[in-house]
Amino acid sequence: MQRRTTLNAALAVIAATAVAWGATAHAQQNTAPKIAVTDLAYAQRVSEYFMAGTYQRSSQMSAGGSHSGGHSNGPYGGSGSHSGSHSMQASEQASGTYVAGRYSYIEQRELGGYTNDIKGALLQGTYFRLVQGKGFDAGKPQPSKAEQVLNQVQGGKMATPQVQPEVGNVIARIKKGEFAGADYVLFGVVSSIDFTDALSPLQGTSSATRQYGLQLLADFSLINTKTYEIKAAFSAQGEGNDTKILSVRGDIAPPNRAKVMRETSQSLAQDVYAQLATQLGYTDAHLARGVRPPVVYQQGGQPTPQQQQQQPEQVLILK
Repeated sequence: MQRRTTLNAALAVIAATAVAWGATAHAQQNTAPKIAVTDLAYAQRVSEYFMAGTYQRSSQMSAGGSHSGGHSNGPYGGSGSHSGSHSMQASEQASGTYVAGRYSYIEQRELGGYTNDIKGALLQGTYFRLVQGKGFDAGKPQPSKAEQVLNQVQGGKMATPQVQPEVGNVIARIKKGEFAGADYVLFGVVSSIDFTDALSPLQGTSSATRQYGLQLLADFSLINTKTYEIKAAFSAQGEGNDTKILSVRGDIAPPNRAKVMRETSQSLAQDVYAQLATQLGYTDAHLARGVRPPVVYQQGGQPTPQQQQQQPEQVLILK
């Protein structure tokens, strides 16, 4: 009797805990904020060589001539006269303008291919809902430097450059509606990207190793789309590498670039998730509740559910 009562009480506690946890998770899912993860903003200086020129040619030609003559026959003979003249004139003119030089400008774009793993990490590790934002709108295409100079040469006026949107101006992009429906924007900007390709000989052998790698550093900010408040700000790094062993130092072994990019993307996503989850615990308790409890894996890769706090055993004394 006593054992049955204790067992029933324990089962009731477990059931109540499971119902409460399920209700909490369902409530978190329904009230979870919507986050838009942007592609990494990227700006680089580009230099180009341009040539522009005009050429004009005109020619004129004129010709003229005159002719006169006379003849008379008398009773005893005849007489006559004859004269003539011809003239021709020709002229040609040519003029041209030639301009050449080197022009540099800032190219703004988004670097795709490194944010899907970040979205996956947020879906797996949080209750946040993700929404897809629009891609960066770079505005109308600008005329090239050669076209600008050519317009100046032909018309005498320089074409006024149009103001282009800035990929790093996230506030302007929010106001423009590129992240409609999102409560927060996780905005990333590439600060450094570096490819390495090194060949290192192995001491004492005729072999060598070729190491191909990629290091990517980006700055992230979690921004409220209504108040523009920054909830988290950090730098995250991703890296990947591929190593080939060459039996002869003249061998050719192309690196596995897909593997390098995949490792870089995954390591960047892990760093982003870890720093975001840590900072939300200090800046916003509501957002911090959206982070799922960590999953502990047993030996062999099987997940172990997080243990609930044990309730004290209830003992009923029957008199």
